[in-house]
Amino acid sequence: MKKIKCAIIGPGNIGMNLLYKISRSNLLECALFVGRSETSKNLIQAKKMGIRTGSNSVQDLIDYADSYDIAFDATTAESHKTTAAILKKLKKYAIDLTPSKVGKLCVPCLNWEECLLVDNVNMITCGGQSMVPLAYALKKACPQATYVETVSTISSASAGPGTRANIDDYVETTGLALRQFSGISNTKAMIVLNPAEPPIIMRNTLYAIAENPDIGKIQKALDEMVKNIEKYVPGYTMLVEPTLLKENIVATSVQVEGCGDFLPRYAGNLDIITCAAIEMAEHYACKLLQEEGGCLF
Repeated sequence: MKKIKCAIIGPGNIGMNLLYKISRSNLLECALFVGRSETSKNLIQAKKMGIRTGSNSVQDLIDYADSYDIAFDATTAESHKTTAAILKKLKKYAIDLTPSKVGKLCVPCLNWEECLLVDNVNMITCGGQSMVPLAYALKKACPQATYVETVSTISSASAGPGTRANIDDYVETTGLALRQFSGISNTKAMIVLNPAEPPIIMRNTLYAIAENPDIGKIQKALDEMVKNIEKYVPGYTMLVEPTLLKENIVATSVQVEGCGDFLPRYAGNLDIITCAAIEMAEHYACKLLQEEGGCLF
């Protein structure tokens, strides 16, 4: 079956993880991998894998515009603000893995169909992909919830320069997504980098304040949501079932273990956002293929 061609911008850990996942996809093919340095070890590796590479970043996207339909941006929030305008002019479907907030906020298990109607989607953050669906499900099961707080703890070893440069944007964008999807106006998102050795697997905890919460109803809603996420993030599991800490405070925790494609399994924070990006890209690829006559997705 024909595959839809993609470009990856940013040869860091996320960019390479995307490349490995795309290589296994039945719907996607990487046609272009670009960065800013000819000496980038990941660009060199991609070239050895037979992928067209470039070190002129945005200019490469323009020069090879006929070679791809989907562009993944795995750089920084600030960089995407420039790149987004260029991709729009080139009429490409942009999947932004930075917390730039330029495009429509996207959580595949919640709004992938809506995201097919725009030309730029934002994958929020690792914490957004892991926690926003749970906040959404909790609010549905417990409409009286008035506050949600999330804490994502990741290994320092999994936090590269891009992750560290985006910390402020991470907090802001994750908080925005929590409010937008759950409908709860009072939210807080935090991230903790843990230097422990051996590196820890990503863990996420959600706290909610609600009067008279029905734990059984919340449990059922969260279990269903976890199953939906597991379909495209295999390492996503519930660690602590919804529990009453006080009579009006609910807490639950999940763990995200990576698939071990390019990155170590402890780097679930990077893997979940690439898994979500691939899921969205495959939905878009299927849309294009259906327009041409068929898709089995």
